[in-house]
Amino acid sequence: MTLSRRDFLASSAAFSAIGAPALSKALLELIATPGEVQFAPDDYGKTKIWGFDGIVPGTEIRLKQGARVQRRFVNDLPQASSVHWHGIRIDNAMDGVPGLTQEVVAAGGSFDYDFITPDAGTYWYHSHNQSWEQVARGLYGPLIVEEETPLDVDRDLTWMIDDWRLDDTAQIAGGFGAMHDNSHAGRLGNFVTVNGDADLRIDAKTNERLRLRLINTANARIFTLGFQGASGIVVALDGMPLEAPEPLDQIVLAPAQRADVIVDITAKAGDGAVLYMQDREQAYALVEILITGETSASSRDPVLPLPPNPQSSLGDLSTARVIPLLMEGGAMGGLREATLRGRSLEMGELVSQGFVWALNGNADMPETPLLRASVGETIRLPITNQTAFPHGMHLHGHHFREVDAGGRLGPYRDTLLVNRGETREIAFVADNPGRWLLHCHMLGHQAAGMKTWMEVA
Repeated sequence: MTLSRRDFLASSAAFSAIGAPALSKALLELIATPGEVQFAPDDYGKTKIWGFDGIVPGTEIRLKQGARVQRRFVNDLPQASSVHWHGIRIDNAMDGVPGLTQEVVAAGGSFDYDFITPDAGTYWYHSHNQSWEQVARGLYGPLIVEEETPLDVDRDLTWMIDDWRLDDTAQIAGGFGAMHDNSHAGRLGNFVTVNGDADLRIDAKTNERLRLRLINTANARIFTLGFQGASGIVVALDGMPLEAPEPLDQIVLAPAQRADVIVDITAKAGDGAVLYMQDREQAYALVEILITGETSASSRDPVLPLPPNPQSSLGDLSTARVIPLLMEGGAMGGLREATLRGRSLEMGELVSQGFVWALNGNADMPETPLLRASVGETIRLPITNQTAFPHGMHLHGHHFREVDAGGRLGPYRDTLLVNRGETREIAFVADNPGRWLLHCHMLGHQAAGMKTWMEVA
């Protein structure tokens, strides 16, 4: 099961192709800056990255539900940048989308972010300018909002899972925004890390209970994750508590999706336990859990649902406005033409300008929004994927519920994986005023046209 860092690097062929009061005077800084990380074995040397505070992942921001985040973002990179606070329902001006909610932060510039965290859960922050490159270089970190009452667990751990495309010197390979990547599955890496470590190991005891916050930070890879030597319950997805926690089996996380699991270690000393990723027929160990002893399990209570976050109730779905969303394009997709900046262009012309995907016939951001909604209005959004690839669609500023063919509602989420040939429908209450992005979180797909927006007023 365990694959060494050197073996993993050598196996690259298998993986190729809500408002807040005034700011305080003294702000903590969140600095985007180059850094170096020892990903590969020591004889490779360190890998040059871009990171918040120069590390990968960036410094964990952890606070209680309802607390206030204040950070002065300082851009010490050679490119303009910004920070998006993924999954948090905040004031539109703090959402971090250049050209939609704020001006881009130029190299050497700064921007003050200030918002309240209304929902407990597992979130993250990442660059939202040239994100297909900047996130691939390491610009992300965890944002953890704790429930008022702590859970009965021995430890609460955050594991950010990423894949990196490294060259044979263990440096991040170039070719960001390559058309082949953007028109196919996206920029897939050849080297996987958890919290920036390709050989992460932790000590644990038999019967120890862990809360694990799993975050997929990859540009494009869909992770299928599982455990050996442990049993558990999934209690939240994308930060939102499940009404009925689900038994832990394999977990599929599209880019930007998260899962909170409560894990009881069942392995005995000498056996060990692992978090693994499944890739086709091969399993790769991502975290090795070393069993150092045993603790009593007699006092453990059953895992109960997490307290719900405050949500606006969905209205009558039978009378809700329906806005269909059609995905087209990409390699083997058959898209012949689409509208780009007000002009209808054939596919060859679109490709020459770097665009290969379309949403409702629009490549890149349309001038008019996908929808204009009144505050409190319930919207139904059936999403049809007519492309040859899966897409992880992320809605900013809101949480939605999937509506299945029988009208049953799934859990609240902010990112939905839509596989090729599927139609999946979401419903949400447009309860957060502003202009909000809706895009594929396979970040090369976003760059090549798969993004739109809505306005709530």
